[in-house]
Amino acid sequence: MMIVEKKEYQVGDQVFVIYRNPHTANVSNINQAEIVEHPENKGEKALFLHESYHLLAEDDAVYSTYEEAEKMYNKIFDYEQYD
Repeated sequence: MMIVEKKEYQVGDQVFVIYRNPHTANVSNINQAEIVEHPENKGEKALFLHESYHLLAEDDAVYSTYEEAEKMYNKIFDYEQYD
């Protein structure tokens, strides 16, 4: 689950992503990642996150700063609305 404000990232950029745990669907975190060239798909950019490569997709929540990621995280997971 990720929502992106599409920006053009360059190889070497440090970014922050909202990452949903694939083993626990209701757990998401903000993680730091790096934009890299995908080792198997030359010319394509990928996120290097948790020691693996993830091709960038339109629905990835990628942010330049932790603060941007945190703002969107709080907007997406606004649990106060249920209090």
